[in-house]
Amino acid sequence: MNEEQKELMLDLLCKQAVYGLDEQETKQLEQLEYAGVDSESIQLTVASLGMVDLNTNEEMPPHLYSRIFAEAQNYIAGQNRESSVFDTVSAVPVRDIGGTTAKPWFAWLGWATAAAASVALAVNLFSPRTTTNIATNPATPTPTQEKKLGPAELRQQFVNAPGQVMTAQWGKGNVKEIVDVSGDVVWSDEKQAGYLRVKGLPKNDVSKETYQLWIFDESQDAKTPIDGGTFDINADGEVIIPIDAKLKAKNPQMFAVTIEKPGGVVVSGRGKIAALAKRET
Repeated sequence: MNEEQKELMLDLLCKQAVYGLDEQETKQLEQLEYAGVDSESIQLTVASLGMVDLNTNEEMPPHLYSRIFAEAQNYIAGQNRESSVFDTVSAVPVRDIGGTTAKPWFAWLGWATAAAASVALAVNLFSPRTTTNIATNPATPTPTQEKKLGPAELRQQFVNAPGQVMTAQWGKGNVKEIVDVSGDVVWSDEKQAGYLRVKGLPKNDVSKETYQLWIFDESQDAKTPIDGGTFDINADGEVIIPIDAKLKAKNPQMFAVTIEKPGGVVVSGRGKIAALAKRET
């Protein structure tokens, strides 16, 4: 068989594996006296190439998986009985081509195809399990940033928390211009914390004055109440301020808001009391 006949035979074998042959092409291939092993090798090669980019996301049916796995075991057991790849190749029957004795010129393709088929088989066997692992072990979601609570939310959280919380309602003080004050104070001896909520205090000029909270409790002389911190009013409406007690307060009975110089004072003269709140009984 000359080179032109070999090329023609190869073309016919490839076409047979991919598209199929008509009657005339089948007779032409038979006249070339091709070896069946060549046809089988090409078919395996085409099948292997067809598996490239095969979508393995869908899990293989259990009965098909069992069948392929059994075939793979039989195939591997058969290969183990051979001494080596080269011994197996040398055992392929020879045929006469062009008056000379030679191994099938296409025999190497069978081993290349077997290697490709083994890789494809491994992909099919293990892809379903990999897919299952991904499904049952999802990636850890990225932690979401905790929402920062506002003053009103913090106060409500404080009131709802376990423990005893006392309440005192705001009323007017001795400043005639401030007549409509409302709101309350919530305080916990256990936590030594609380909030004042007030509405009706006018905005203050921070360069001239500030508001200061005072806590009258049973441990301090009424002349020297506990400093609860200073604050400013820069907007109309209700404001909520956390209490910043400078000393430990015990069982407070009254709270007062005075108008003091910027930065506050150590002892208030109480000349300007903007609001008073007495503990509810």
